[in-house]
Amino acid sequence: MAESADVVTQEVKRKKNPGQISIVLNKRQPEELQERSVSEVDPYKEILDELHQMIGLEKVKKLVYEIFAFIKINQLRVKAGLKTNPQVYHMIFNGNPGTGKTTVARILARLFQKLEVLSKGHLVEADRGDLVGEYIGHTAQKTRELVKKSLGGVLFIDEAYSLARGGEKDFGKEAIDTLVKMMEDNRNDFILILAGYPLEMETFLSMNPGLPSRFPVHLDFADYTVEELIRIAHQMVKEREYELSEASEHKLITELIQEKEQNLMNFSNARFVRNVIEKSIRNQAVRLMQFYSPQLNRLSKQELRTIRAEDIVNQDRF
Repeated sequence: MAESADVVTQEVKRKKNPGQISIVLNKRQPEELQERSVSEVDPYKEILDELHQMIGLEKVKKLVYEIFAFIKINQLRVKAGLKTNPQVYHMIFNGNPGTGKTTVARILARLFQKLEVLSKGHLVEADRGDLVGEYIGHTAQKTRELVKKSLGGVLFIDEAYSLARGGEKDFGKEAIDTLVKMMEDNRNDFILILAGYPLEMETFLSMNPGLPSRFPVHLDFADYTVEELIRIAHQMVKEREYELSEASEHKLITELIQEKEQNLMNFSNARFVRNVIEKSIRNQAVRLMQFYSPQLNRLSKQELRTIRAEDIVNQDRF
């Protein structure tokens, strides 16, 4: 089989016969070539593909790519000696639970590291309890330690609006003030993402006039449609080596429609689907034990894989 010219090293050796030459081929395995080409030619492809393969989130994907393109072009402008403006990438993630906020934050941390915006690219997840202390001075200490742990990466604070719920005398205000200072002191190697319900986040930002300008990037995570949630369900069961029967899919659609109607403002999206799927897998195990107990060893691979309609139960109503 002929070797590609760009991966073959030719060593020419003169023999006793001046007209004879020996060609030594440096053979490289095809998979090694493919791995090299992906990492060297496009080091961002794997990360961007992971984002692209997420179901839904079209507006989020578009904005993330805009940020990626902006950073890359700015880097080229620097090399060309053109003017660039310093940018900060602290963000607000607006969205209900289960809409992929944490997953996107983790992808962004890795992407920023590849782009050399961050030195480490790790994600630190936190909530009010990780920042707010029990006495004066304790909150500032806890918050500073958390930011230091996050340096080189992303600090992701979910339900960030809870920091402002206690009023002026609450220690949550101290956490906010400390965060603002740490954002300024470490702006070159630290990104803060505040996440939560859209209305609560809007109220939270309005309570501190200095906050909105410090978060120039806002990503809105819309609720998934029923069709998208069914695709997520199929993805979840496939990862666990199960599959939904046609009847179980129809029942899950009914459950999703009812749940969305009853919890319009705080529907938990993919989190709800995951809970139903995990409960259904346990229900399937109980069903198989009860009805096939004398012949468990004879269960077919298909029977072990299939989630039936009777296995689908919304655990909140179970």
